[in-house]
Amino acid sequence: MGISCPFCEVAERRTPAHVVTEGALSLVFLDLYPVADGHCLITPRRHVPTLSDLRPEEGAEMFTLATRVAGVIRRTLAPAVNLHLSDGVEAEQDVPHVHLHVIPRHRDDQVSIHLPPSSTPTSPEATVTALRIGMHIQSS
Repeated sequence: MGISCPFCEVAERRTPAHVVTEGALSLVFLDLYPVADGHCLITPRRHVPTLSDLRPEEGAEMFTLATRVAGVIRRTLAPAVNLHLSDGVEAEQDVPHVHLHVIPRHRDDQVSIHLPPSSTPTSPEATVTALRIGMHIQSS
């Protein structure tokens, strides 16, 4: 027996959810623990633990749905949105299934996404070189 995944349960309709819309490869539903009214999650239907496991077509559909949902939120619920995706436990990914938050935002709301400046100086040249090498290896 495999490990139970709450997002797979929703995608397979074994757990009820407030589904907003869906595509062939992904699903949009209300977050069970919203930080704002209309807070949605977009997940691939297939179990995808990390962003690097996501297929390009799944990511494309997720982002297409995100832009559509964000537009509706901006017209009906809030003047702005945050898109938020954590990839890995260290990045505070709480469910090991890729999920993109679409969070409605209002001026002076209590939602906080805090990104403090790095306390460790980095070398932009070394960092970009490492990333370019990795991108080249990945595409080979």
